[in-house]
Amino acid sequence: MKDVLIVAPHADDESLGCGGTLLRHYAEGDRIHWLLVTGMSPESGFSEEKIAIRKQEIEAAADRYHFSSVHELKLPPAALETLPMGKVIAGISDVISKIQPQLVYTVYRNDAHSDHEIVFDAVMSATKSFRYPFIKRVLAYETLSETDFGMKPEDGGFRPNVYINISDYIEDKLNILEIFESEMGKFPFPRSRKALEALATLRGAQSNCHAAEAFMLIKEIL
Repeated sequence: MKDVLIVAPHADDESLGCGGTLLRHYAEGDRIHWLLVTGMSPESGFSEEKIAIRKQEIEAAADRYHFSSVHELKLPPAALETLPMGKVIAGISDVISKIQPQLVYTVYRNDAHSDHEIVFDAVMSATKSFRYPFIKRVLAYETLSETDFGMKPEDGGFRPNVYINISDYIEDKLNILEIFESEMGKFPFPRSRKALEALATLRGAQSNCHAAEAFMLIKEIL
């Protein structure tokens, strides 16, 4: 048994990037923890109705994943660049220090969404080996509709070197994603059941299984 932390800039990123992997971790007896960096608020321009719906979605998803703990920093979405970087790092560091995970999943730095870049950098600061020696592995996941639209000229693109077989969990992953009704759409919208299933099939073909999720290994200590 190990403690696993999934860091998500926004609710649904964890499911898009590694929902099947999280379900597999639980099935194999690991404790899974969810860190949501941003959150809806009236100050961020969201209605009380929308905030209430998102709260219900988060609770429903947490129940389906059997998370051991859920941590919400509730920083403003699509506005992390307006905050001191130290505030983002401190919030993430506090959760990591409390949980002491052996494995951390985070977003890919060069995604199109600026929140993803900031969260990645903050996670790197909060997983330094000399301060957090319990962390043995850090993986970056891909987020359909963000990773595939990251077009920075200096970026070599998401080049996975770790694949996790989720053949037994792909249907549950897709069902959980449909909890986030406002984030999903009909194909060819990238956050659609068909597109996500296609990506899992492609990653499965690359790793000799029916369905897989792909990651970039950022750090591993053996």
